[in-house]
Formats: sequence, structure tokens, C-alpha cells
Amino acid sequence: MSSTHFGFESVDEREKAKRVRGVFDSVAPRYDLMNDLMSMGLHRAWKAYTVLAANLQPGDRVLDIAGGTGDLALAFAKKVGATGQVVHTDINEAMLRTGRDRLLDAGVALPTLVCDAEKLPFASESFDLVSVAFGLRNMTHKDAAVAEMNRVLKPRGKLLVLEFSKVAKPLEKAYDWYSFKVLPQLGRWVAGDDASYRYLAESIRMHPGQEELKALMKKGGFGHVDYHNLTGGVVALHVGIKC
Repeated sequence: MSSTHFGFESVDEREKAKRVRGVFDSVAPRYDLMNDLMSMGLHRAWKAYTVLAANLQPGDRVLDIAGGTGDLALAFAKKVGATGQVVHTDINEAMLRTGRDRLLDAGVALPTLVCDAEKLPFASESFDLVSVAFGLRNMTHKDAAVAEMNRVLKPRGKLLVLEFSKVAKPLEKAYDWYSFKVLPQLGRWVAGDDASYRYLAESIRMHPGQEELKALMKKGGFGHVDYHNLTGGVVALHVGIKC
């Protein structure tokens, strides 16, 4: 029996996916509001930067993994136009349903699919771009997920990983205070759920830092990997180019 981490807790690998699903089932209805409150709106700037880094062209095919409430999928759809395609996926049905409804309200209908990033149901070399925003840290086998993302990319295709990362040292104390004192209280007041937001803070601390994730992506088959620290390393955008 193999174990992995669920926040700071050690759990059976088979249990992690179920518990992560429970977290996102709980937070889905207030996810966007909580994102705005938690990041003081900065998540919108982080995602806008990701869209710029994607440098999509009309006709491109995009796979948005852990696409949740659809922010990036909507922005990507505007870039690839009618001749391109964005596939909106998430392992969590509640998040995906919320995202699909938001996309439809915006007048955009995209292929929407519940799927596991560690076992992607797509042919090899199918996409020009794969993106995963704030989802990789919740995956049990990150190496398997990165290898799958590499597999479905076309040669010279691009992987974008937008994720919480290792904050700059001068900010550590303030960031820890905010993460473990303020975020759970916000979760309790706004979403009626402090435990899920405590898990989210813990999961950030357990996620690989910038250099570790860069090494993981290189091991997963990406010939060139670079990262861009945003907001003092609170978030990093990793960009990998398939060989």
C-alpha cells in the first residue's frame, strides 16, 4: 500500500483523489468569489499573463486541464477563434459543471470532459498547447501527469503550468500568517468551509518549488523549461517546450 500527502497529512494513494474531490465539491459554488478574495484579485492578472505567454494563433488546438470554472478556457477560445478548438477538462464534475455553465452564459460552447490528467483520453500529438492552472499540486502522481501532458502535445508544443510556488524569503512569515490564519477564516465566512481552505494552504507547501518543478518537467520529456515568478514567487508560471 503506497501513501502520499493530502496537505500535511499522509494518506493512502487511493484515498487522495476522493478527498481532493470532496474539497472541490465543497468549494465549487463559491470558488470564483473566494479566488478574488484570497488573491485580492491578483489571480486575474496571473491568468492574463498566462494567456500572453500562450501566444495562441487562430486554428490552434488547446487542452485546458483542471480547467475548473473556465477562466482560461474562455480566454483561450477567443484567441484560437472558430477554426481552433479548446477542450475544457477537470477531474471534478462539480467544478466542471460550474465552468460549463459560465462558458455557456458567455456564449461559448466548448467540448467539456471529466478526465484524469494522469490518464488522458486523447491521442498522442493532438494539441498545440496544454495548460494546467492551480491543479497540478492536487495530483497524486505529478510525474505521470506531466508525462501524459507531454504525450498529447505536438512536437514543439507548449505546456503552461500556473501554480502556487515557493515565495521569496522576505515574504515567508507574512505569507504563512495569511495562509494559515486568514484564508481558513475567509473560507468559513464566505464558503462555510474552513477545512478545505486549510487543505489548500497546506497543499501549496507540499508542492515542488520552482527548480524542483522545472526538473520534473524536464524529466517528463520537455527539452526547454523556464519559469516566471509572479508576485514575489507566490505563483510561478512554468513554460515547457516539447522536444
